[in-house]
Amino acid sequence: MVTPPGCDLCEAARITPWHHEDEVCWVADCEICDVPMVVWKVHSADPSAEALEHMVVELSRVADERFGADGWSLDRVMRQIPDHFHAHARDPNWWFRRFGRR
Repeated sequence: MVTPPGCDLCEAARITPWHHEDEVCWVADCEICDVPMVVWKVHSADPSAEALEHMVVELSRVADERFGADGWSLDRVMRQIPDHFHAHARDPNWWFRRFGRR
């Protein structure tokens, strides 16, 4: 698969803390949201069931360590980069914590 120029997720710049990396994916803090995010290493929005399960397991491990097992939810909506699979682990207060609103 050809990687399109300018894809921030393909670039995988180590701007924020990274928590995991393997041949399928990487998990790091989202630069915008400041929550753990898993990114598929393939530039596509449609991972196989096996790849998806693997990515959710890795993201869950990181999110459980950070927020507790019941302290987060999986957000698979790819708002800003809809053509490259990624998902966020969001705690209930992520928006307020990130953007300084109470």
